[in-house]
Amino acid sequence: MFTALRALPRTVWLIGLISLVNDGASEMLYPLVPLYLSSVLMAGPRAMGIIEGVAEATASLLKLFSGVIVDHTRRAKPWIVFGYGLAGLGRPLIAFVSSWPWLLAIRFADRVGKGLRSSPRDALLAASVDSGRRGLAFGLHRALDNAGAVVGPLVAALLLAKDVPLRDIFLWSALPAAGCLALTLMIREPPTREPLDHGSFAWRIEGMPSLFKRYLVVVALFTLGNSSNMFLLLRARELGVPEAQIPLLWAAVSAVAMVFSTPLSALSDRVGRVHLLAGGYAAYAFFYLGLGLMADDGLLLFALFAFYGLFMAATEGVEKALVADIAPAARRGAAFGWFNLTAGAFLLPASVVFGWLYETVSPLAAFSLAAGCAFLAAGLLLRWLGGERPAAGKTPG
Repeated sequence: MFTALRALPRTVWLIGLISLVNDGASEMLYPLVPLYLSSVLMAGPRAMGIIEGVAEATASLLKLFSGVIVDHTRRAKPWIVFGYGLAGLGRPLIAFVSSWPWLLAIRFADRVGKGLRSSPRDALLAASVDSGRRGLAFGLHRALDNAGAVVGPLVAALLLAKDVPLRDIFLWSALPAAGCLALTLMIREPPTREPLDHGSFAWRIEGMPSLFKRYLVVVALFTLGNSSNMFLLLRARELGVPEAQIPLLWAAVSAVAMVFSTPLSALSDRVGRVHLLAGGYAAYAFFYLGLGLMADDGLLLFALFAFYGLFMAATEGVEKALVADIAPAARRGAAFGWFNLTAGAFLLPASVVFGWLYETVSPLAAFSLAAGCAFLAAGLLLRWLGGERPAAGKTPG
């Protein structure tokens, strides 16, 4: 595997490094937002569900837009530069908000940046390698992304241990944001074999393979149970995990995902994506059931969160490699856009419903609903796509 990793193009490694730096800044703040929301802005789970749902739904709409633009112009770099720049500019402004609607506005801007960069970045990654190395390339990207998610919470925990105010930690995120923007300017796009599209923008899902449409239904069902990860951190805090250890808990999740993302995604190049992805969905369901049933913190809680890292490792890169396998090359940007749109759009009702159930019924009710959606999604994935193995160069239709 190490030989295969060294052989990956410079663009793949550079995009991974950009994600590492960006996620280092983002994940330094991510575990702190629930704390900031509850202790400074005095808002609860329902407000958090609205904030995260609206922010992610907005990003998903823009992911379709940017993906279609990339198909039309064959240019990904401008959207990547602008997207990372906008997100980096918004995060330090959290330090100045005084109510949760202002936090919603800043998270909205941050997700606009993510929406503009994600589909172009994924399309660029897919175009940089042959089909037999897509799992490896997307797995490496997720591993480096999760490496940033390890560094960020560790830095946050260190700053909290030194009694640095939450507002000051948000301000420190400006430094990695500047470094990330500088790295995006170094991207060189590979030459494309697809002709420049001078026709109308092909944003409709008509014309996509039927297998891809069925896959989107599975993604939608799974996302209905896949609410914001901030609820996991809120649950851990309620179970008794000290405030200063919350970032460490999230860092442990990201560390597991970092270690296993590349080998598990690369495994999908050889054995196929579908069964590995279905196993990841089932792992998610068991994790959510376990977290909903827990009554206090302890070693079992940390083991559960490590198990969640395995779910991330087995799904994040594989999901995108499967999109690249199924989608026509000329419409790969739009395919990633539709994939991201589906996941993001259903995150809004998922987060709102989860937050409502969590606050008005019980945490167990919310976590049980999420687990049920994941089990159903795994079953449908095996039923509808289980006979296909769109890996190692095979492109089903």
